[in-house]
Amino acid sequence: QVQLVESGGGLVQAGGSLRLSCAVSGRTFIGNNVGWFRQAPGNERDFVAIINVIGTTYYADSVKGRFLICGDNAKNTEYLQIDNMKPADTDVYYCAYGDRLRTPPDYGMNYWGKGTLVTVSS
Repeated sequence: QVQLVESGGGLVQAGGSLRLSCAVSGRTFIGNNVGWFRQAPGNERDFVAIINVIGTTYYADSVKGRFLICGDNAKNTEYLQIDNMKPADTDVYYCAYGDRLRTPPDYGMNYWGKGTLVTVSS
């Protein structure tokens, strides 16, 4: 059973940076895929980024060049570095895990954290 706990959200000014963390437990490192998604009230949950078991990364077009996903297997922690933040980045951010990548919208993610709120002021 996989458990995920996000942290690092908060209030940031536009143009600033933030690093979100996702502590993962109970997973194996075979077919290991971790993703970040975000959702605001009234909006659909959107894919942000995924890193697969060999470290290949995938990003939504809306965040390319500003967001970076990486992981530290020794610490069982995944990170989402966000730079040049925009008000449109204001969302609850969720960390997710899946054994095998599949199709949108969830890309095979079947374990989810409870989310961490990111608010970007203009």
